[in-house]
Amino acid sequence: MKRTRLDTAILMRETGVVPLYYNPDTETCKQVIRACYNGGLKIFEFTNRGDFAHEVFGALVKWAEKELPDLVLGVGSVVDAATSALYIQQGASFIVSPLLNKEMARVCNRRKVLWMPGCATVSEISKAEELGAEVVKVYPASMLGGPAYIKAIKGPCPWSQLMPSGGVSPTLENLKSWFDAGAFCVGMGSKLITSDIIRENKYDLLQDKAAEIVQMVEKIRG
Repeated sequence: MKRTRLDTAILMRETGVVPLYYNPDTETCKQVIRACYNGGLKIFEFTNRGDFAHEVFGALVKWAEKELPDLVLGVGSVVDAATSALYIQQGASFIVSPLLNKEMARVCNRRKVLWMPGCATVSEISKAEELGAEVVKVYPASMLGGPAYIKAIKGPCPWSQLMPSGGVSPTLENLKSWFDAGAFCVGMGSKLITSDIIRENKYDLLQDKAAEIVQMVEKIRG
């Protein structure tokens, strides 16, 4: 389901965790997305990686509209304006990037699609906000200093809405450290959607992990 960019940002905050994943096999992606969705994570970032990734995404959008009507599906690891436009045309509700590219901002803002650039400094974050980014991805978060870095940014810039990605783990202690530091939401990939889950088709386990994460976030936020 495609939403306005503000609705998407609100859902990100309410959910707290944005799972991210890529697989060239469409059916595997469906299993992963459904498990996260059934566990309560109703926003999902498909990672733009590999040849013909956009074709996989297009199939997922059409499938989700019928099977998972409340799902908000976006795309990550996008680095240029042309690819942003391609995914928006295929139904992406948000675009996430590991870098700051003002041409991407123009494309996304023109279509009122949430754009989340990856930034590593206060200056980059400020520039992204000037370009209209409602939420900014802090990447790679663990390498930049972890929760302490988020807290340091929020000190002089309390208005910044930051999504750390890279190094976030599905444990109460880890999640609490990020949210206590002021994270708007967090991105989580391989530490949630592990290789053994995919290899052994343990999608029930993934659903349980997603449900646990939703409960953790609710507990942390009181």
